[in-house]
Amino acid sequence: MMYSPREYKLKSDLISNPMKATEFADVLRAARARRGILVMGICNVTPDSFSDGGQAFNEAAACTRIEQMIAEGAGIIDIGAESTQPGLRPVAPAIQIDRALEIVRWASARVCVSIDTTSAEVASACLDAGAHVVNDVSLLADEGVASVCAKANAALVLSHARVPQSKMADFGAYDENAYDDVVVNVLAEWERAAERAQRAGVARSALVMDPGLGFSKSNVHSLELLRRTSEIVSALDVPVLIGASRKSLLTLAAPDTLPVDRLGASIAVAIHAARSGASIVRVHDVGATVQAIDTMRALHTRHPARA
Repeated sequence: MMYSPREYKLKSDLISNPMKATEFADVLRAARARRGILVMGICNVTPDSFSDGGQAFNEAAACTRIEQMIAEGAGIIDIGAESTQPGLRPVAPAIQIDRALEIVRWASARVCVSIDTTSAEVASACLDAGAHVVNDVSLLADEGVASVCAKANAALVLSHARVPQSKMADFGAYDENAYDDVVVNVLAEWERAAERAQRAGVARSALVMDPGLGFSKSNVHSLELLRRTSEIVSALDVPVLIGASRKSLLTLAAPDTLPVDRLGASIAVAIHAARSGASIVRVHDVGATVQAIDTMRALHTRHPARA
């Protein structure tokens, strides 16, 4: 792939900056000042992701998608090279790196990037290539992920889960009696993982909490977590990320819909997340989400009367 001299400089500056978490915090702060929430665009460089598998499964397609999401208002891009569809076998770190590394390197010259992985090996390679954030959907099943983030001064998203997605039978197929109070239990389990990350050297200020909608939860559990987003936000001193875009929990309100047909439900959740105090919303449909959130803010902001 060819870079202009300016792009090489941008890329070099990002990789050499030892304070990745600080740069991420600056991006988050600016986005919240502008529209109340940071919009994270999803780029799955996989052939089998539940909603858009294969659509960005080559370098050119991924770069085109990333450029589009940046233009639509994404302040951070989440790049993943392993599908979290229930029942799929884990993807070897070497394959994830082969799929994602050059895309991460290219994207990091343009925008803040997170790498969606549960592997310390993948996280290390992608942070070296310019990523600022690791998005770990396993709640630190591999504690090496925290050590890698600490060494790179990177931010770490800890998403709640109890078991790997490879052991989930189906979307939302989790024991309805698995939690006494899903919010209380998820917060307690997340805090234990956060303590482990901090012992590994990750600053508390570099952590982000994701309640893990759809991960080790039934659709009812996930909907309850969403309903109580403001309670989760109030209980924590770290940013909260909500990722419900196109997920099966939305079929509780939009039954018999395919993932790509859940745009309205996904936007409703994004607006709810923003109004409930969440700091980040992770979405497939950046343009529509940004438009909806900005319109919501305009409707709730008093403007000076025109002369």
